[in-house]
Amino acid sequence: MAYKGKRINPQKFERSQIKIIILILPLVIFMAMPLIFIANHAFKPMEELFAFPPTFFVRNATMDNFTKLIKFSRTAGIPLSRYVFNSIIVTVLTVGLSLLFTTCAAFALAKIKFKGRNLMMQINQIALMFVAVAVLIPRYLVVCQLGMIDSIWAHILPLVAYPVALFLVKQFVEQVPDSLIEAAYMDGATDMQVYWKLILPMIKPAIATASILVFQQVWTNMETSNYYINADNMKTLTFYMNTLVNANNTVSGQGIAAAATLIMFVPNLVLFIILQNSVMNTMAHSGIK
Repeated sequence: MAYKGKRINPQKFERSQIKIIILILPLVIFMAMPLIFIANHAFKPMEELFAFPPTFFVRNATMDNFTKLIKFSRTAGIPLSRYVFNSIIVTVLTVGLSLLFTTCAAFALAKIKFKGRNLMMQINQIALMFVAVAVLIPRYLVVCQLGMIDSIWAHILPLVAYPVALFLVKQFVEQVPDSLIEAAYMDGATDMQVYWKLILPMIKPAIATASILVFQQVWTNMETSNYYINADNMKTLTFYMNTLVNANNTVSGQGIAAAATLIMFVPNLVLFIILQNSVMNTMAHSGIK
C-alpha cells in the first residue's frame, strides 16, 4: 500500500524507517532495562548481589541461585513438581474456559439482538471499575456456598470472567461486517456455525491479546491459594515462589529470591514473544470501525 510515493508497513527495511527507529529506540531500551536486569540478577553470585555500587550486568554468571532453589524445595514436604503441575492445569483450564465464554459472549452482545443486551454490557463496563479486593468477601462467600473450598474449581471459576477481555473482543466482533453474517444465515448456517467458522477466524488477533491478559491474571494470581485453598498440595507455583521469597528475605536468601523471580517471569515473556504479531495487529486495528 502506497501513500504519496511511500509504502505503508513495508516488508523490508527502507530509509524512511530510520527516523522512526531513532525516535523509538530510546524508549525500547528504557522499557527493556527492567527485563535485562531481572535476567542478569538471577545469575549473579552472592558478592555481586550485594555489591556497592550495584552492578547492572552480571560479571561472573553462576547457576548457584537455581541450585539453591532446587535444594531448598526438596526440603519441603511437597515437591516443586506438584506446584508446577497445579499451575499448569489451572492456567490451561482457566485460559481455555475464559476465552470460550468471552468469545461467545462477545458474539452474542455484538451481533445478536435480544432483550437485556445493553444491560449486560453495562454491567460488564461497571465491573471494569472494581478491583479484586473490593469483591473479595462476596467472592469468598460464593465459593464457600458452592462447596469449592480446597478444590481445583476454586482456582478456576473466580478467574474465568474477565471484563477487560470481553470488552476488547466485543470491539473486534463489532467490526465483522453484518453482510457476511447475514449471508451465512441465508446459506443455512446456525449461530454456532457462524461463531465457529466466521467470527473466530476473523478475530484471532483479539483472541491472542485476550489470552495474554487472562494468562497474566491467572499465572500471577495468589488470591485463590491464599483464601480458597487450605491444602498445601492444591496451591499453585506462584504462591509457593512468593512463599520462598518471603521465607528467604535475608542476605543469604536473596539469590533464591532472584532465581524465583526469573522463573515466574519467563512464561509471560515467552507467551508474548509467540503471540506478539497478533498483539500488534490488535493494536493496529483497535480503532478501525
